Amino acid sequence: MSDARAGGGPGNLLSNRTELVMAVAVVAVVMMLIIPLPTVLLDALMAMNLVLALLILLIVLYTRKATDFSIFPTILLVSTVFSLALNVSSTRLILTQGMAFNGKMIKAFSTFVVGSGGTEGLVVGLVIFIVIIAVQAMVITKGATRIAEVAARFALDALPGKQMAIEAEYNSQAITEEEAINRKKDLQQEVDFYGAMDGSSKFISGNVKVGILITVVNIIGGVIIGTVIHGENITAAIGTYTAFTIGDGLLSQFPALLISTATGIIVTRSVSNGTFGEDVSTQFTRDARIYWIGGGLLGFLALLPGFPWYVLLPLAGLLIVMAVRLGRKQTKQDTAVKTAAAKKAKPKTEDMSPIVPLDPLSLELGYGLIPLVDEEKGAELLERVHRIRRESGLDLGLVIPKIRIMDNIRLEPSEYCFKIQGVDVGRGKIRMGYYLCINPGGVKDELPGEKTRDPTFGLPALWVSEDRRDEAERAGYTVVDPPSIIATHLTDIIKRHAAEILGRQDTQEILDTLKKSYPAVVEEAQKVLSLGEIQKVLQALLREQVSIRNMVAILEALADYGAAAKSAKNMQFLIEKARQALSRQICLQYATEGRLLRVLTISQSLEQKILDSSVETASGVMSAMDPPTRTAWIKALSRSVAAVQDQGWYPVILCSEAARYLVKSSSERELPDLVVLSVPEVVADVTVEAVGEIRAEADVPSGNVA
Repeated sequence: MSDARAGGGPGNLLSNRTELVMAVAVVAVVMMLIIPLPTVLLDALMAMNLVLALLILLIVLYTRKATDFSIFPTILLVSTVFSLALNVSSTRLILTQGMAFNGKMIKAFSTFVVGSGGTEGLVVGLVIFIVIIAVQAMVITKGATRIAEVAARFALDALPGKQMAIEAEYNSQAITEEEAINRKKDLQQEVDFYGAMDGSSKFISGNVKVGILITVVNIIGGVIIGTVIHGENITAAIGTYTAFTIGDGLLSQFPALLISTATGIIVTRSVSNGTFGEDVSTQFTRDARIYWIGGGLLGFLALLPGFPWYVLLPLAGLLIVMAVRLGRKQTKQDTAVKTAAAKKAKPKTEDMSPIVPLDPLSLELGYGLIPLVDEEKGAELLERVHRIRRESGLDLGLVIPKIRIMDNIRLEPSEYCFKIQGVDVGRGKIRMGYYLCINPGGVKDELPGEKTRDPTFGLPALWVSEDRRDEAERAGYTVVDPPSIIATHLTDIIKRHAAEILGRQDTQEILDTLKKSYPAVVEEAQKVLSLGEIQKVLQALLREQVSIRNMVAILEALADYGAAAKSAKNMQFLIEKARQALSRQICLQYATEGRLLRVLTISQSLEQKILDSSVETASGVMSAMDPPTRTAWIKALSRSVAAVQDQGWYPVILCSEAARYLVKSSSERELPDLVVLSVPEVVADVTVEAVGEIRAEADVPSGNVA
């Protein structure tokens, strides 16, 4: 039991053993450079070195992507050190034992490769060894090293562009956030891999140079030791040590040749997504004509005198057979493609969707604003849109659906438009290459520029060129670049229309996500309220810019009062209880840093008249003041709000729970940003300061309020 808790299961135990074995093996490889090895152990390790090189080559051939074999640079280093350690160990044994050396692998490999004894065998073996060294050093290793350098540089240079392309796909809803994260991770892994390969490929070239040096040292040192120390005949010493050295060199360089080949293959297949065999099979069977031409050429050569017809004719026949089979296969594929194209081109009214879905939120751009989302020019707007969606989720608790960005030729070149469910909710114009300068209120110096209005808040503004940007900032203007203009407008659109964006499907997804952590809360709320009723409560909160991020508190309040609200058919009562569950959040949203909440109150007589004006409708309780009374109410309310704003305070109305919704709904058209709180929404640790009262005089009609 304790092992399971501590992570000591079978998988972890096996992993720990593997890590221990690898650590011991790496240390042992390094120690081999110093500690002498017996001949039997040397033979076993040389065989292991040969098998390891073969396995590396096979793994590379069967790897689909280079990054799938991400430990290859490290394996390259370890195998190189292992090969050099074996070379040093064999050199030590050859020089110390001389003719008595009995390394079976070196002797057998030398005899097999050379194929004959005596001086002729030594010369042939030496020539083969030199050829292998030359091929490895001048062709394979040099080419692989150069390709690794270029691949590393190109991968690093292309990294920013590929990252922006991934962001563009994510913002255009082509991929999910998880897919975008995985693609970026794979991209970074690819860059790291080719960077590591750029350095590790130097191990191979160094191994070749050291192999040449060790061979020369073995021959010269062996002759000196044999003749001077052991007193051997110089001819016998040359024959003995040269034979051993050739066998040792061939046995050490052949695995290195395999690894060099694997290195060259893995760095040259950066554009492939299949194994080497799959790519060969696919790309060598695309066109039958090449096999017809090849077979005809071999058949022609077979007829010429002096050429081996018995070799060329069978090869020509084989190529012609392949050409016939590939031709039939291509004919079938072409027929299938034409049939599919014909079916696709044929109109099928029965396959058409009965509806054309609309985007929850979309941004349409005139063609002059397309550079703002052009990947080659940075696509700065896409990054800002992604950031706004994330910030809106944190501020409002509503995850905004992916915003579709598209061009619209019906718009003016410099115009943009926001749409919710295909309906225009905001638009503006932007001058590319210019900056929007907004006067925050205290700027007196006028700048030359084109007068306009801020598309988000309608404030007076100026378009100034880029060379006047610093001058505008020094003068005190708020300077905004084109992407920031659209981003600010988008943020305001989301805040004002969050209730419209929240649909029933979105509500269901919120409940499903919350149910994983709070199943009891969600189930209890859904027992007393339908999905639509929960959605209406959330929409009412969002309509007054109350964050629904604390869904647990909201659902607990709905579960507590849902049954009573349904029996009374009063959804406003349920909304008020949901607000009261978020009372601290709402109070702190409008209070100062010292937890001081400045409010406007309503006189008791006026509040009673507002309550008396309420009527029951199919949509709930509504305020039905007569026109003169309502006009006077709005005027008095506007004067009080303006007086509070002149003091630099945020206008907040405080009234009773019963009147709160009526006060808000009666003033929403004229004062949409007015904040109305009820007394139960004020928490104990927030100090309330009344800065004014909206009242009606006793001797005048109710419309005369001050």
